[in-house]
Amino acid sequence: MRDSSRAFLALFANAVKSSYDEQVSGEAWEPVRAHLTALSRERVIQGFSPVETATFIFSLKKPLFEALRKSLGKNLEALGDELWKLTQTLDSLGLITIEAYQASRQQIIERQQQELLDLTTPVVRLWDSIVALPLIGTLDSERTQVVMESLLDSIVENEAAIAIIDITGVPTVDTLVAQHLLKTVAAARLMGAECIISGIRPQIAQTIVHLGVDLGDVVTKATLAEALKIALRRVGMTVTKLATAKQDH
Repeated sequence: MRDSSRAFLALFANAVKSSYDEQVSGEAWEPVRAHLTALSRERVIQGFSPVETATFIFSLKKPLFEALRKSLGKNLEALGDELWKLTQTLDSLGLITIEAYQASRQQIIERQQQELLDLTTPVVRLWDSIVALPLIGTLDSERTQVVMESLLDSIVENEAAIAIIDITGVPTVDTLVAQHLLKTVAAARLMGAECIISGIRPQIAQTIVHLGVDLGDVVTKATLAEALKIALRRVGMTVTKLATAKQDH
């Protein structure tokens, strides 16, 4: 922190010497703005608040005001003008730290949200040509887009012919959620894969019927296990008990 403070004071002094009358948005103040922006980003990561970050700038007022008073104390008019310019300059620099802090924090929040979305939409390869997408939580437009992209990428990567979308972990299914599911199914079909929706609980089935939602010719199953059986049959595989298999031999 001391090194950063010394660096800022050096940059601040250079800017004041070269163009004190110029606003902090001017070219001469660019090194100062860049330093404060980098400092604010570091403080976001370190857990400081925007007030604590801006206080670093505002704390300079007292020693600088005192220096001006000693230098221009007898010339009250000049002292007033210089105090006003210095106040405007430091306030503007403080606002820069707050804006940079908020922008950096927003970037971190958006990145974390994206990481959470990726974690909640994992596509699993169950078998050759079969992938599954277990959904947990509420589906909205933003998350549906992530779901669709993840599923389509997995279909291409695994050369999948069947994609199982399991909604066991989706608490409620309304018209909007159903539309999102149908869009995902349609996109998968365009990629050459058929979709099976599993996790259709009795309550969800009643809700879909009550809402008049038409799932068309989409295959639906109550459990992921049943959906996997259907998927295996469609790719020419069957599931048999080990004892039955031994008897056949």
